[in-house]
Amino acid sequence: MADVLSKKSSAPFELKSASMTLVALILKTSDLQTLAEALARQFEGSPQLLDHDPVIVDLAAIASSDQVLDVVALAELLRRFHLIVVGVRSGNPQQMADAREAGLIDASEHAAPPPQVTQAVAPQPQPGPTLFVDRPLRSGQQVYARGGDLVVMGMVSFGAELIADGNIHVYGPLRGKAIAGARGNTQARIFATSMEPSLIAIAGIYRTTESPLAEEVLGKPAQIWLDGESLLMEAIKC
Repeated sequence: MADVLSKKSSAPFELKSASMTLVALILKTSDLQTLAEALARQFEGSPQLLDHDPVIVDLAAIASSDQVLDVVALAELLRRFHLIVVGVRSGNPQQMADAREAGLIDASEHAAPPPQVTQAVAPQPQPGPTLFVDRPLRSGQQVYARGGDLVVMGMVSFGAELIADGNIHVYGPLRGKAIAGARGNTQARIFATSMEPSLIAIAGIYRTTESPLAEEVLGKPAQIWLDGESLLMEAIKC
């Protein structure tokens, strides 16, 4: 018996269960050119948003159509945007067969369908460490709080970008972009002592300066949160 245990302990590998957070890409077209253009718009200026994360492609939206999907080309396209396809789900028999032939798993039981707030959404992430930035951020600078909240102790200039998987707090004028709940956390919020953003987003729901903030919020201490697919905001009374 002692000899058997010794051989087991020196084995070159072990198999253990592991948990992973899987991003679900809800595919609504098989036109890869259209998809490439949409991905470029989604991730423009935010290359760290999904950095080589494992992805499941949800085919439910195109399963009943006659659209032919090139699974290999799809996987190659998503890799260009730092998304690694590991499986597909909810496709028709031909789509699922093509996926298996391409070496992808049938992920129907690996991830529950996420809320369709954007084309790419993720399960609610577990709270992580808070990232503190104790200086103002100038145009062209980007900060990403992966897995947690982001706190900036100063002004965020126009052209700067804040990204957090959790909440964003700005103790100063917020004039750049603020993207909270970047990996699908619909409970995330954005706070600023002077709310003047060029763009705000929570869990993929965006609003730009094309829709100006209400007068009672603009330039004032305020918070922004998500209700369904609508961004709500209110001034913070001190």
